[in-house]
Parts: sequence; structure tokens; C-alpha cells
Amino acid sequence: MHSSFARVPLLPDNFIILFLLYFTAFPYNVRGHIPPRKGRLKLSPNSYFLLLKVYRLLGDIKLEFDDSRLKYDEKTYKRELDLDTATARVKYSVADIKYTREHFASNRNQVIVTKISASKQGSVSFTVSLDSKMSHHSYVEGENQIIMEASCPGNRYAQKLNENDSPQGIQFTAILDLQVSEARGVVRVLEDSKLRVEGSDWAVLLLVSSSSFDGPFTKPVDSKKNPTSASLSALKSICSLSYTDLYAHHLDDYQSLFHRVSLQLSKSSKSVSGNASLTRNELVPFQSDISFKGSEDDRVSTAERVKAFQTDEDPSLVELLFQYGRYLLISCSRPGTQVANLQGIWNKDLTPPWDGAQHLNINLQMNYWPALSCNLKECQEPLFEYISSLSISGSKTAKVNYEAKGWVAHQVSDLWAKTSPDAGQALWALWPMGGAWLCTHLWEHYTYTKDRDFLREKAYPLLEGCASFLLDWLIEGPGGYLETNPSTSPEHMFIAPDGKPASVSYSSTMDMSIIKEVFSAIVSAAKILGRNEDELVQTVLEALPRLLPTKIARDGSVMEWAQDFQDPEVSHRHVSHLFGLFPGHTITVEKTPDLCKAAANTLNKRGEDGPGWSTMWKAALWARLHNSEHAYRMVKHLFVLVDPENEGNYEGGLYSNLFTAHPPFQIDANFGFPAAIAEMLVHSTAEDLYLLPALPQDKWANGCVKGLKARGKLTVNICWKEGDLREVGLWSNEQNSFKRLHYRGITVKANLSLGRAYTFNRLLQCIKTQPLPSAASC
Repeated sequence: MHSSFARVPLLPDNFIILFLLYFTAFPYNVRGHIPPRKGRLKLSPNSYFLLLKVYRLLGDIKLEFDDSRLKYDEKTYKRELDLDTATARVKYSVADIKYTREHFASNRNQVIVTKISASKQGSVSFTVSLDSKMSHHSYVEGENQIIMEASCPGNRYAQKLNENDSPQGIQFTAILDLQVSEARGVVRVLEDSKLRVEGSDWAVLLLVSSSSFDGPFTKPVDSKKNPTSASLSALKSICSLSYTDLYAHHLDDYQSLFHRVSLQLSKSSKSVSGNASLTRNELVPFQSDISFKGSEDDRVSTAERVKAFQTDEDPSLVELLFQYGRYLLISCSRPGTQVANLQGIWNKDLTPPWDGAQHLNINLQMNYWPALSCNLKECQEPLFEYISSLSISGSKTAKVNYEAKGWVAHQVSDLWAKTSPDAGQALWALWPMGGAWLCTHLWEHYTYTKDRDFLREKAYPLLEGCASFLLDWLIEGPGGYLETNPSTSPEHMFIAPDGKPASVSYSSTMDMSIIKEVFSAIVSAAKILGRNEDELVQTVLEALPRLLPTKIARDGSVMEWAQDFQDPEVSHRHVSHLFGLFPGHTITVEKTPDLCKAAANTLNKRGEDGPGWSTMWKAALWARLHNSEHAYRMVKHLFVLVDPENEGNYEGGLYSNLFTAHPPFQIDANFGFPAAIAEMLVHSTAEDLYLLPALPQDKWANGCVKGLKARGKLTVNICWKEGDLREVGLWSNEQNSFKRLHYRGITVKANLSLGRAYTFNRLLQCIKTQPLPSAASC
């Protein structure tokens, strides 16, 4: 028998097992002259075991075909993912029969759908079953359904638990419903757990699943949810829908998001000459079909295209990876799902790297970088719900560990909203700024959407709690500055004055940069909501000018710590001390030119090597510096084909399916890529809009991007030819908003009205008359 396996990743709300940690005091040494914090801090767990908190696989759909399928024509075999329809296809021929498999996952109907068809009637025959690597029982229900009921283990290291301890893990159910053509085809039951299709024209497989997970604050043993009943109800809700109906629902739901943004890049004018203009009625056009196709005859694989990029620098592959990142975010983070983790939802391992957890010192945040600029604001909703859960857990951590008000979250979290320091070395575990960084996403959402209800009801209460903790966490240092102590710069060490490596000091640059962003956000939010006189806001206003400023080191780079320590690893993957440049806003080309120069020195010092997420962070940083050459170098640096069998030999890069590599696979760089590209093409602040600030003119000489979002509720369309801006289209959803448009040193002041589209011929006329790159006002 010939078998085919369709691995089903675990839905993000399933199968993470509750983990309770007992915390005790953790000895640490704070190097520096800041007075130590009074009182006893409970900083890190000292426990003998870790209960399971791993993102795991639901199971496999097993398809078994007879041996005749082994005689397929290899030249006809093709696998593709059509990004325009979010549909995966497999096509091949056996003799004169063409076989096709189509797969899509419907968010609207909460079902994974597979259709197997053939060009010749009665040619579809196979056996199907469900399997799982966890404890499970499968059985056939009726004539066309397979039900698999299973459970996760309640702990990972049972041998380290007391013998009488047997915690219950998450329970889960998957149901496979099988439909065949009415005219011909039969379904038989085999071995009470398999279904056999014989002589059908086509077959449709519907997979629904559910778990007993009932939120981060309900233990598995206390859950009242019945996953089998929930799965049966889900199946019942779609029983009257045909394959065509389900596919139409899927397309309507998916394309309403995906079609908001299009990107076209090319080296030569011929490839975009027909598309390099836009009209007022074309401000949010639809993207043409995008798929993993290398050429007109589909003979070039995606892997071959990645491998060739270092030579041909194909702009269309940049387009593809940009849209692939948007596709992935749409597919893994929607209202009602859980937050995207280190693998998004595409984990293939029983025990994934780093448990497939939520890491809060860059990874989770980068997952959501493209949501706003790339016009996918709805995809952030799971993040905001997750931050709300963290605030509940984090208020306990703040009180128990630090005797502080408000809430806090550290570097490693999980689906159970863990906020306490993780077990491990201080250089990564002892970092209480994870929740504060996440809070900056709340304010960014408002700056893009201008949603006052969101600001008042969701963002502001979370910012209040975060700011309350930060105020309690700050202590007064020399010179009257407010500083943090203890403090680390995520995952990086320094050489202490005694010549020994250390990681714990005081007032790391990242600490202070994040605090400045949070404090600035709550002050701005309070002004909008009429809460300027709140005691908390007044305290923040008093604290802001006293925060330790960012410093420049002896070598001209940005100092990473409060003291100019020796760096034992200058090419370290993290660039935490540049947070104020990106994604923060305290370092800008216009207002802090000296710090921008120091940031450029820092990036040159760090170098280009690093994991995928580091590469994309550096690309975005260079874009903020308006440095197109270096931003593009980082984009190009990502296009290295990684061999999964020897991934240890690589740093960063892409797998053959365009997943980004740390390695191993981490999805964050897949999301960082579209965010960085968007930043190269459009940068915005509350008052300013920069057009093509980091466009690599010699690489993407011609192009159009349509549908990007800018701060202030703006939609932006721009086209350029031979490196020069040709058309600008803006659509405002804000009443009488004001923007300064910047392009190559020229500034145009624009007043935008609600619901009106603008094409700025005035700006273009200015460009033609001004001697570039001189600064002018038009």
C-alpha cells in the first residue's frame, strides 16, 4: 500500500497543559553603583520539575492508496500553495488519469477541507484513518465518520513527580467526515477505525476538532467543556453546505483581508509599465494571483528561486515573501483564536523547539509587526486578549515577586499567561519588561486606527496597570535619574570591571527605552481621553524627564548598558539597545541625529549575521535610518536556502517552503519581513508621512504598492519608475487630518478630509522643480 500523510497542526487554543511553579528567592549579584532595591525579591523558580506547557500536534490524517499510484508520471507532479486563495494543491498523473488534491482551512466555518478528484470517472479509491502521537482512541461512527478522542499527558517528567500525582491533561477530539460522489462510489468500514472509498469520482474530507481548554485560568481537571460534543456541533453546522459553498465562504473571508494590499517590484520598466499608474477609483486594488510558481511554465521550484536569489536578486521573490507573511498572519491569528506562538500554528514536532511558547523579548512582538502597516489590524485581536490575560497573572507576579502595584510579565510565557521569571540563567529569565513592550502595541493600534473606544476600554486600563508597575520598579540613582535595578539586556552579557562575564547590571538601554515609550503613550492617551489630571498621569509626567537618557559609547555606538562595559560578543543577535529607533520612536533622523549616527555605528558593529528574526529587525532599523543600501542588504541576507537535514550549519535563511529559520524554524522573521518592506516604502508618524524613505533604487527601480496603512487612519498607494516617485494616492478615514509629506528632502503640507482620495501632483511638480536632494518646503 502507498500512504500519504496530512499532518494536522494543533489549533492554537488546544493542548497546552497547566504548569504551576513554586517560586523561592534567587541569589543574584547586581553590578554597579545603584543602591540595591530594599526588600526580598522572588526572582526565579527553584523547582524539581516542569509540568507540560508544550504546543503539541493534534495528529495525522492517513491516506492509503493502492500501488498503482506509485507509477505516477514524475514530470506531472506539482505541489503549490496559491496565496491568492489560501489553497494548497497537489497534482499528478497516472497513465491518462489526472489526480488533484485541494486543501484549505476555513476560518469562517472552522473546518479543514480536502477534496480528492480525478479526470476519469470512478478513479478515486483510497483508505483513510486518523492517528495521533498522544494517547487516543479512534472509531467509526455511522457510515462515513471517524471520531478520534485523545488526551495530552498531564506532565512531561512523570518520574520526577510523586507516584500518586497524576494530573489530567487537556482532552481533545477530531472528527473526520467523508463525502463521495452520488453517481458512483462506495464507502466501507475497515477495522472499526478506517474508511475505504472505492470507485468514486471525487471525495471530500471535512476535519473538525475541539479541546477541553477553557482559558488560561481553568485547570484541565476543572474544565467542563466536552470536546466531542463541540466537534459534533461544529460538523452539524456545516452539514448542509457543499464543497462549493465552503470554498466560497473561505474565499470571501480570506480575500477580504488578503486583497487589501498589493506589491509589484521590478528592475525594468517593461514589467510594470502597464501597472505604474493609479486613479482615484483604484485606491485599494486587488492583488493578482500569487502562488509558489517560478515562471510561466511552473518549472522553477520555490527552493530553486531562493537558491538563485543571491545571483539574480529577483524582485518578484521579494513580493512573494512579503505576501506570504501576510498570508501566514491571516491564517494563524484571527479574532477568537489564540495568539501566534514561535511557530505560528505550524509546529511539526511532538516537542517543538522552545516548547512553541510565547517569548516576549522580540519574538511575539515581531509576529504582529505587519498587522498595522500591512492592513491586517483584525489579526491583532488575539494579541490584545492575550495581553489582558497577562495583566491578570502579572498583577499577582508584581505583588508576590516585587511587592509592586500594577502588572508585569517576563521573557518566557505560554498559553496559560505565565508572567513570572522562568527557570534559567538571569541573562534571559530575569527581564521584567515583556509586558511593557507588549503594551506599546496597544498604543500603536490607536495611532493607526484612531479607535477611541479601543483606547478607552481596552488599551488605557492595560497601560495604567503597566505604568503603575514601572513607577514602582524605578528607583532613584545618582544625579536624580530614575533607573531600573536589577536590569539585563535580553540574552546578552558584558565584561564586568573585575574582568568576569556578567549579565545583571542596572538601567539597560532597552529597559529605559521601553519605559519611555509606555510613559509617553499613557500621557498621550490620557490627553485624548480627558484624564490629564489623574494622579497616575501626573506622576508619570514627573518621572518622564528623570528617566536615564540613552548614551553614546566611546566607540561611537549606542551604549547597551548604563556603563560602557566591554562587549564580549559584538555580533550578538539581539539589538535590544536600538529599541528606541525601531519599533520605538525616541530616536529619529530629524530630532536625534547624533543618536541615529550612533545607531548606524551599532548596526555596523553588530554585523549582518544572525537568525532570521535578527536579520529582519536590522532591516527595519536601517529603514528607519533611511538607509536603503543596508536595509536591502539585510533583505537579501535572508534569501539563503536552508537544508533542514543540516540546519545547524546555517544562521538565518529560508526553508524550501519559505518558512524562516533561526534555525530551527521560527515564524517571527516571516512576519518581520513584510513589516520591514513596508517600512522601507512608507514611514509615518502622527504628523509626518515619508515616501520611499529606504527604497533601493537600483534593485527595485520600478514598482507600485497599494493599500499600506499609515498612522492617522490613512491608506497609502505609491508608484515609482526608474527610482523616482510618479504617483501618490492617499485615502483618509479621519476628519480633517493634517500630514507633512516628505520625499527626498522636499516637504508638502497636506490637509486631508474624511472619505476623500488624493493624488499629489503638487508634490510631484515640486520634485521636478527642486534641486534634489536639497531640503525645501512646497
